[in-house]
Amino acid sequence: MEEKQKTPGELRREALLYQPKNGYDRLPAAEEADLNAYCEDYKKFLDAGKTERECVDETIRLAEYHGFKPFTRGMDIQPGDKLYRVNRGKSVTLAVIGSRSLSEGVNIGAAHIDSPRLDLKPNPLYEDAELAFLKTHYYGGIRKYQWVTIPLELHGVIALKDGSTVKVALGAGADEPRFTIDDLLPHLGAEQSKKPLGEAIPGESLNLLIGSRPFGGDEGSDRVKLAIMDLLNQKYGIVEEDFISAELSAVPAFQAMDIGFDRSLIGAYGHDDRVCGFAALAALFTLGTPARTAICMLSDKEEIGSVGVSGMKSANFDTFMSDLCDAQRVPLKACYEKSFCLSADVTAAFDPNFADVYEKRNSARINYGMGLCKYTGARGKSGASDASAELVAYTRKVLDAAGVVWQMAELGKVDAGGGGTVACFMAERDIDTIDAGVPVLSMHAPFETVSKLDCYMTYKGMKAVYEAE
Repeated sequence: MEEKQKTPGELRREALLYQPKNGYDRLPAAEEADLNAYCEDYKKFLDAGKTERECVDETIRLAEYHGFKPFTRGMDIQPGDKLYRVNRGKSVTLAVIGSRSLSEGVNIGAAHIDSPRLDLKPNPLYEDAELAFLKTHYYGGIRKYQWVTIPLELHGVIALKDGSTVKVALGAGADEPRFTIDDLLPHLGAEQSKKPLGEAIPGESLNLLIGSRPFGGDEGSDRVKLAIMDLLNQKYGIVEEDFISAELSAVPAFQAMDIGFDRSLIGAYGHDDRVCGFAALAALFTLGTPARTAICMLSDKEEIGSVGVSGMKSANFDTFMSDLCDAQRVPLKACYEKSFCLSADVTAAFDPNFADVYEKRNSARINYGMGLCKYTGARGKSGASDASAELVAYTRKVLDAAGVVWQMAELGKVDAGGGGTVACFMAERDIDTIDAGVPVLSMHAPFETVSKLDCYMTYKGMKAVYEAE
């Protein structure tokens, strides 16, 4: 059949107007299998890493499988070398050394691997009305009402005075117990229902229910608490005082799973920001010897401001980069000023159920690909790095050349709220930085949803950045 000729108006429309298309209308059929395989690997990464420590452990396992070696100060480095360094078990930086000198800059993919959760308080264990609980202190921006009456797991470490560390991962196995947080029954909840969402569940009521059976053969007080401590002592060799030097977190007891009749979405805990962290990591594993050295930074503490020794504000990243530069006798500042960073963090996906807080023309949409954000921040761009026009143009060029489906996005309406990423901390180092990542539905909820196509395109985008010359 003879192909219909386009009218002059249609030709001008294609040439002049910006007309985004659904990514599935642009996905080559040959890439369908790659997309699905990538997403299956991503789901495995999520299930293996419920905390930042577990994500680091899984990253090291995968990195060593792909030929990466620990990087120590003073090591000689050669093009093609694959190196990593762990920061206190909570963040990790990886590098593939390029053929060009570090004086020409590096290409960086920076993401974070911490997610909102409920941390145990230093003195968490108590008994009330013959029920045993653990008190929590929420971490990051959560909506507290979402964390009640769902199954929870307990993950983390307990550091003992003798210098040893006990790892805890309880609830992930099919035959292991879970935990939960109670809510008020509707029959007695008339006053609670009158409160705003943010006040109906106070932070101090987020107490983890952990048991009810009293210790046998004892007539003292707190028999349920004693029975719980007896079980913990048998399993982990700890006493109650050891909670003081523990980092234990309650996280949702959900495995990553396909969502929808068409299986086009992934539902899981921790998409923010492990979906971008895995994209940055998986893309690094595909590299041979790039022209410019490729760096993957998976940081901690972004959800509370990137603070502390494992956050992006710390000098740890500078120390790693300085050690690399010293190996080539290149000043760190000379490397930074010619480097490029993709701050790989999620953005808000437009949700028609809550359309009033989005500005539809400038919101990311599910299945429209990797979301570029020129700026994040709140209100008048507070807390943003605000990438330059030149940097946005450069990023467009790199992504288009690699066939990446992408879109421009803001977090929502100007005065509806806001949020931040690690971009501003990279920019403070004199590194050109732009935000980009996967659009997320129900962001910061215990169960978030993302598009498989957007996940895959973010991986392709990270790969394109690493390979850019």
